[in-house]
Amino acid sequence: MSDNNAKGFSHASVETNNFLMIVLILIAVAFGGLVEIVPLFFQKSTTEPVTGVKPYTALQLAGRDVYIREGCYNCHSQMIRPFRAETLRYGHYSVAGESVYDHPFQWGSKRTGPDLARVGGKYSDEWHRVHLNNPRDVVPESNMPEYPWLAKNGVDGTQVAANMKALRKVGVPYTDEDIAKAEEDVKGKTELDALIAHLQGLGLALK
Repeated sequence: MSDNNAKGFSHASVETNNFLMIVLILIAVAFGGLVEIVPLFFQKSTTEPVTGVKPYTALQLAGRDVYIREGCYNCHSQMIRPFRAETLRYGHYSVAGESVYDHPFQWGSKRTGPDLARVGGKYSDEWHRVHLNNPRDVVPESNMPEYPWLAKNGVDGTQVAANMKALRKVGVPYTDEDIAKAEEDVKGKTELDALIAHLQGLGLALK
């Protein structure tokens, strides 16, 4: 047998050296990830909002925080895939420009309940109110849990203003005026009001 197979940087030496194999795999994955991800930071379609997309209002932002806190994303994605069956059911497929103000964005592949990317305006506020209090009152076969406490919890305006300040640091164009009146905008509102406002604002830019 040739010494070339036993010595040096050969295929056999890589396969039999666990540490070297791990290092090379990490390098390959890192390089592949950079090639796929870095160009996205320079494409307008992924970094600029589509026409009609605006930062969340104070009430919608509070509702989005409730949505994330309650784990709604565990069963509901906000990403319509570009397949005929999906677009026929939910509408226009999702594009990155719709989510430029979302931190973190709610795209994903896990879907137990319906996708909510375009749920805005599909149902009335009262429908959402009843559905969130007890889903089986409007969808008898639903296995979604109830959220009756949302109607009892008030929105913390100071927290909303603080969240808007933090989001401005990562590029969401909130003005000083937006932040100053945030507490007043959510005064007297419940978390249920906020969550409904968030849901009713989803997916209105593209139809």
